[in-house]
Amino acid sequence: MKKPVRMLKGSAYTGRLPKGCVLCEKGAKMVLLVTGKCDKRCFYCPLSSEKRGKDVFFANEKRITDTEGMLSEAQAMDALGTGITGGDPLLEVDRTAESIKALKKDLGKSHHIHLYTTQTDARKIKKVAKSGLDEIRFHPPLALWDDLEESPYANAAKLSKRLGLDAGLELPVLPDRGKELVSAIQFAEDTGLDFVNLNELEFSETNWRALRKLDFDVRDDVSSGVLGSQKLALDLLRLDTDVPIHYCSASFKDGVQLRRRIMRRARIVRRPFEVLTRDGTFLKGIIETDEFSMTAAYILKTFDVPGNLIRANFAKRRLEIAPWILEEIAGELDLPSYIIEEYPTSDRLEVERIPLKRR
Repeated sequence: MKKPVRMLKGSAYTGRLPKGCVLCEKGAKMVLLVTGKCDKRCFYCPLSSEKRGKDVFFANEKRITDTEGMLSEAQAMDALGTGITGGDPLLEVDRTAESIKALKKDLGKSHHIHLYTTQTDARKIKKVAKSGLDEIRFHPPLALWDDLEESPYANAAKLSKRLGLDAGLELPVLPDRGKELVSAIQFAEDTGLDFVNLNELEFSETNWRALRKLDFDVRDDVSSGVLGSQKLALDLLRLDTDVPIHYCSASFKDGVQLRRRIMRRARIVRRPFEVLTRDGTFLKGIIETDEFSMTAAYILKTFDVPGNLIRANFAKRRLEIAPWILEEIAGELDLPSYIIEEYPTSDRLEVERIPLKRR
């Protein structure tokens, strides 16, 4: 039995981390949702209502329509890899294969790509493997967890290994399904899989009714994780097995992976007038106006502001300016002025607004 290696936020692993998880931990993997469609309808699925069951295409938080948008987002965060998710990406296998090829061509063969799927279709697995996929993670339906050796996943896993892919299982830790999870881990060892990833079961906007119906509760007041899920996962890490097991907590996903990914993007896309905070958000000043050119020219001339510290944002109908400058000059402007905090994501989600001068 291998001793678990502790990570931040309660996560842990035995053996070695899958390469896809190593890059996720660093915040260096782009999240590519190829489609929100899935034919399995798992009651615990946490996917948002914006995506669940819908044929949408997202690169991180950015909704896209083609591989050009995907590559733009990958470059904006200097992604070292991509995690392809859904829904189920193999339900749109042509789009998935095209995305893999484009990523490998543009970002190089070393750009590591992993993919989650519930599918076992040999043709589809061969197609994504040929396109350049590095790692495949199977998510079997709950009903099969204790009988995977007699299921289509046995042949799909063996085929993936023959094709040169790293292959493993990815399963949520349902607190009342310890026996089934042990069986799935045993299957992974017997089949020669490379890893088993265990995810903390968590509440979301789309699954909370189903979880509450089963009498599941939150682990504590600050976590979306389900009570009992983490304890069972850490117990499973102590099983006497050779297959590496990785447990990822809900708070690790949000507090480490997501935070580091956002910070990575922020360092690349930050403009000279934006102040990067320790949380990976930006602080900047904004001036609401319809007279972009006139107002900017007045500020540049009157207050001797360097040209790279002010910018017109036509989409949001405002001027953006260094916050330290706006704090000095807002009192002399007859325009609504604010210091705002926003995420460095493509949608530039605003999280706080402090008024300096209202109309």
